[in-house]
Amino acid sequence: MEFRRSDSATRLFLGFLVLSLAPLSLHARFVVEKNSLRVTSPDRIRGTHDSAIGNFGIPQYGGSMAGNVVYPKDNQKGCKEFSDYGISFQSKPGALPTFVLVDRGDCFFALKVWNAQKAGASAVLVADDMEEALITMDSPEEDGSTAKYIENITIPSALIEKSFGETLKKAINSGDMVNVNLDWREAVPHPDDRVEYELWTNSNDECGVKCDMLMEFVKDFKGAAQILEKGGYTQFTPHYITWYCPEAFTLSKQCKSQCINHGRYCAPDPEQDFSTGYEGKDVVLENLRQLCVFKVANESKKPWVWWDYVTDFQIRCPMKEKKYNKDCANAVIQSLGLNAKSIERCMGDPQADSDNPVLKEEQDAQVGKGSRGDVTILPTLVVNNRQYRGKLEKGAVLKAICSGFEETTEPTVCLSGDVETNECLESNGGCWRDKSANLTACKDTFRGRVCECPVVDGVQFKGDGYTTCEASGPGRCKINNGGCWHEARNGHAFSACTDDGEVKCKCPPGFKGDGVHSCTDIDECKERKACQCSECSCKNTWGSYECSCNGDLLYIRDHDTCISKTASETRSAWAIVWVILIVGMAAGGAYRVYKYRLRSYMDSEIRAIMAQYMPLDSQAEVPNHVNEEHA
Repeated sequence: MEFRRSDSATRLFLGFLVLSLAPLSLHARFVVEKNSLRVTSPDRIRGTHDSAIGNFGIPQYGGSMAGNVVYPKDNQKGCKEFSDYGISFQSKPGALPTFVLVDRGDCFFALKVWNAQKAGASAVLVADDMEEALITMDSPEEDGSTAKYIENITIPSALIEKSFGETLKKAINSGDMVNVNLDWREAVPHPDDRVEYELWTNSNDECGVKCDMLMEFVKDFKGAAQILEKGGYTQFTPHYITWYCPEAFTLSKQCKSQCINHGRYCAPDPEQDFSTGYEGKDVVLENLRQLCVFKVANESKKPWVWWDYVTDFQIRCPMKEKKYNKDCANAVIQSLGLNAKSIERCMGDPQADSDNPVLKEEQDAQVGKGSRGDVTILPTLVVNNRQYRGKLEKGAVLKAICSGFEETTEPTVCLSGDVETNECLESNGGCWRDKSANLTACKDTFRGRVCECPVVDGVQFKGDGYTTCEASGPGRCKINNGGCWHEARNGHAFSACTDDGEVKCKCPPGFKGDGVHSCTDIDECKERKACQCSECSCKNTWGSYECSCNGDLLYIRDHDTCISKTASETRSAWAIVWVILIVGMAAGGAYRVYKYRLRSYMDSEIRAIMAQYMPLDSQAEVPNHVNEEHA
């Protein structure tokens, strides 16, 4: 922590602050996160060694990387650009990636890695310059010059012991090809089917490049974090670092401006100037509010709302616009539908001369437990109780979280483009590929590439994924014609693909070949498969044939024979005559039937009408009852 003011009171205050923190540092335990480094050749130095993961760049969590170690003849500490010495570490096509071995000293670890990356290195090993326990290579305090390269480091790096470094150098200098394998697969344990991770963060948005990086990460990672949390795949917990003021200085101006609860919970002044701008206690209060937002959201079974609040607060309430205050925070809380009163009760009284339960729990959590060391670096990410090392970037962090799942149990988001290793970009990853249809079996995952036959528009390709993948099932012919031969000429198109459930390609009738690369036309005429009658002449066409008859004869294809056109015409004429006769006889018969039925109907109608007025011979006289009624 650095203050612009340098008066005696400030120096005295800082002195007591260091003394108050000294007992804590004596008992502090910083755990160095390691990964496995295995030498595979030459045989005389084969073996496995520990290496400390660098806290910048992008370690390949969940995966491994093999490479060839190179120790440069010049610029062996890597503090200058290798291009100044005409040195390039760019691997040739088909060769193993280049791991550059450099010596510790004279410049920042991150600068060494950056210079090697620019020269084409795929990873960097830094050999310690003294015999000591491995330490974590951290990035320097970022200013304008260091920020330009720290945020652009994308390759992994590791610190190795001095004795091991000397062994590698000796083998390289003797002309041996030194191959090693960096393995991060066990860097994050996976005890169950849920990954637990925590982020030690800060609400201060005016602390320089690191604060900007942290804010950008929270915005970028929000979507993935909420998907994982809503699906029950992860359990996330945010944390905030605070320190306490020495008891003898709790009434000083410095402590009053930076602390709440009578010096128990403090944060550095945002501008590092006690005379202007926001104070450290403003940061502590907002940190406390964000902790209570998580607590209240978690109680309502919606812990992922914390990501919405923190992101919205960063956007709507920045310090530079003088909006970093309670009113702006409450507006964000209200817009997210959170219970403002519950959050206020959770925060308690910042003026009270007593412990705040929420912040006290945070201070206790800063002390390492189990395999996790003390939290001393801000920001810090902890995954399954292991501190994450590397660049705080969405893809890298997601890869670290996904490596906490047992292989094949990771959620879908772990197989997204955000964590691709991009191994498919080089030689298609050694997988099957159909360039004409732009199809590939290569699929990037956070663990590395896999060769799996794809599914395209609902059509499953089947095969080993390395040398063959063939479309199968209904609709397969719609995808690049099922990988089969097809051609069109003179308005006629033929294909060797059939949608009958078969995967094989078969040339259509009239063609012969393998059905995949070619189908050639069969000359039916030459092979005497058509037009075999004595009067026939044959002409071969593409995919078929044409037959004709000599002279005045007509070819009948179904019977492969020729007949006289005159006979054909005579037969046709007699056929027409017979048709006319049959139709005429049918019409005459129908007319007679119609006439008979009409006459019968008329007769019955007439008889019915006459029966109403006079008795017929076949009826008895009908008595007249009308006259009897009037008698």
